[in-house]
Amino acid sequence: MKLNTYEWGTGSRVAVLIHGLMSDHRTWRRVAPAVADRGYRVIGVDLRGHGASGRGCYSAESWASDLVETLRSGPELAIGHSLGGMALALAAGRLRPKRAIYYEPAWASHDEEGTDPSVVTCFKTATRERIVSLAPRWEEADVDVELATLASWDPETTYALFSVDRVDRTPSRPEVPSLVLTGGLSSLVPLKTQQALLDCGFDVRTVDGAGHTMHRDDFDGFMTALDGWV
Repeated sequence: MKLNTYEWGTGSRVAVLIHGLMSDHRTWRRVAPAVADRGYRVIGVDLRGHGASGRGCYSAESWASDLVETLRSGPELAIGHSLGGMALALAAGRLRPKRAIYYEPAWASHDEEGTDPSVVTCFKTATRERIVSLAPRWEEADVDVELATLASWDPETTYALFSVDRVDRTPSRPEVPSLVLTGGLSSLVPLKTQQALLDCGFDVRTVDGAGHTMHRDDFDGFMTALDGWV
């Protein structure tokens, strides 16, 4: 499936931004211009089931294949957040970015019982007050974006991620030079996994005190953590 894309900047190098579950390209409203200012043409995608992209047949492989079908191979940089980090890892061997950043990647669930999809799908109708209570560090514009992206999101995507496709996809090695970025005590990339990733060739960095959406919780900390990679 060809995905909807949005571009920032006109630089000679290409950077790809891949959002997480419930989101779309609009989540990068601060990150994309900052990356463009460093000389990139930035391409933000809407994954299948999100934003203005198509719906249906959700699976880990379909999200990865859509990236390969939509984007030219060999971008200078690719950043994938959460679901986007899972899709990027599965696509990296075909997409061949020069550098990859896996930001709080949803490679595996580390709780024995897993996540009940209904816990996530209920966010489809989240109110502004609910979002603010869960993300008190976000700017008002980020709350506006969250409400807009939730309205465009198909909650059926959740079932592919948390039930049908609930397997461990943690890479055994980096396909390309790769950074894994976590938000402190990450439930997606726990300390044991971080050490294993370091041992097999990944760089791993942590933004202490930031949450799963650190680009909105602590924008400056997020950008600082990318030094040398962007």
